[in-house]
Amino acid sequence: MRRLLESATRSHLMSDVPLGVFLSGGLDSSALAAMVARAVKTRIQTFAVGFAEREANELEYARLVAKWIGSEHREVVVSPSEYFDALPHLVWHEDEPIAFSSSIPLYFVARLARDHVKVVLTGEGADELFLGYNRYRATLWNARLGRPYWALVPRTARRGVRHLVHALPRRARRFAGRSFMALEPGIRDLFLENFAVFGEPLQRQLLRRPELVDARDPYAEALRAYGAAGGGMLDRMSQADVQTYLVELLMKQDQMSMAASIESRVPFLDDHVVEHVAALPGWLKLHGVQTKAVLRSAVRDLIPPSILARRKMGFPVPVGRWLRDGFRPLVDEFVLGARAEARRFFDHAALRRLVDEHRAGWTAHGDRLWLLVNLEIWHRIFCDGERPADVMRAVSPIRSRFTYANPLGQDGRTLAVEHGRPRPQPADRLGTVAPTSGHGRHDARVG
Repeated sequence: MRRLLESATRSHLMSDVPLGVFLSGGLDSSALAAMVARAVKTRIQTFAVGFAEREANELEYARLVAKWIGSEHREVVVSPSEYFDALPHLVWHEDEPIAFSSSIPLYFVARLARDHVKVVLTGEGADELFLGYNRYRATLWNARLGRPYWALVPRTARRGVRHLVHALPRRARRFAGRSFMALEPGIRDLFLENFAVFGEPLQRQLLRRPELVDARDPYAEALRAYGAAGGGMLDRMSQADVQTYLVELLMKQDQMSMAASIESRVPFLDDHVVEHVAALPGWLKLHGVQTKAVLRSAVRDLIPPSILARRKMGFPVPVGRWLRDGFRPLVDEFVLGARAEARRFFDHAALRRLVDEHRAGWTAHGDRLWLLVNLEIWHRIFCDGERPADVMRAVSPIRSRFTYANPLGQDGRTLAVEHGRPRPQPADRLGTVAPTSGHGRHDARVG
């Protein structure tokens, strides 16, 4: 495994222009950065992004790895105002509502990196190949624990148990509602529906025309891929995600890096690596409670022990907190506002309940509100013909101070002007990039 990973890394380093690595401080990007550092003669450059909120900030881990491998490290801290200010322009770049809240910080770190390199390597694909997501483990455990339950308890009795689960206190319901007691056997319920942002019951509550849910199966492609895959449940979930979920992640990676005029490469998806890992049995990747077991073993001596042992954070974005607190007007305008309601897609009372539950802290609907906000912004740009620069003017607390689209569009017309970009700064012997006066949010402070 180690030999294949190092070979794939070397092959992706072929370039006539400077290269760098996106470094989150997680297992995948840390291992990649360490292998790049060993493969080149010069000091590598690494780039990271984070937020001021501690629960969504991995920068301390990225700094630890940067010092461990001796990279020249830079980082950017994105404020919520900058985050939402950039959103309409990035929806324009993506040509569709942005599904992943992590797309925006990805753009910011790509924008930082383009001042220093022309190509970046990323750890995308490792989670799907090596079974790094917690949902693989949860699905496997539910399937094993639920087998005797489903065999012994009649369907009508199970329906009653589900009603009892949904009546539990909020904290207990959060876990029991995703357990075998609230689910039916089969990959649709256990894996797809259980981890969907908008599950089928919620879709039926929100849509003005709930019959539309039956018009098209959103899981058809994933079910096809799962059914066609070989091996056990773990192998088939992995292969289904590689053919569906990973495709969306790679589109995000490509669109956000291209929006910043930088090329991104994915060594973990080298064809030799993929062929080898796909042939490994699932228990080598998910070993008990340990995810990505074979990858951890292969890179054990390359990265700090604390990185090897830390829990996965998964590029967290505190969008739920922002939409509950200082950025409520975004929800009021793009989810509950008159223009959104006039489209007649959703039941307004159901949306109001969703928003109220989130604001009261009863249920975390941050991911759902994020998608609804994006859908309305997309409509205003692509259906109503509104300019991306004008979209946020409808929300009074949001003031557009920066624009983040490229200066020129495909037809050469000026789209936006970037202000106050810092000049690249030399790093000292520890990897510290000196702060640039007046532009602290764009350059790193390591150490």
